Amino acid sequence: MDEKLDGTLVARMREYLAAGAATDLEALEALYDEEFENLRIDEAGRVARLTKAHFMGRFRALAARGEAVGGSTEDVRFLATTRHGDQGTVVVYRCEDGVPARYTFVWRRADGRWATLLREFAFERDVTPLLRMMAARAGESG
Repeated sequence: MDEKLDGTLVARMREYLAAGAATDLEALEALYDEEFENLRIDEAGRVARLTKAHFMGRFRALAARGEAVGGSTEDVRFLATTRHGDQGTVVVYRCEDGVPARYTFVWRRADGRWATLLREFAFERDVTPLLRMMAARAGESG
């Protein structure tokens, strides 16, 4: 794929990645759409579904402990961008700790700019640990 990337979508993605790396709660709260949903799909076809509340809860817990999500985002490669109506999509590739991961982010456009992150689709090797953690947390709150 050798098409030109939409620089405005890539710039918004860089803002999002920087906010996550810095655990900037105010920025993240504004970046995630109220309808945000993340689907993490693994090689075996297992799916973990996360919401804005899940993500913000994780970021708040990290911030309370003085921790951050991760280090550098220099391994991020933007592969493609597309616009479709009031939404835009960014396809991203990362190789974290030698493990490749592919992501598709969907942004909502409002007032002439990419306003909020609406969806994230992540393709990973194994989401079993995430599913176990989610089940344990659901058991604690249920």
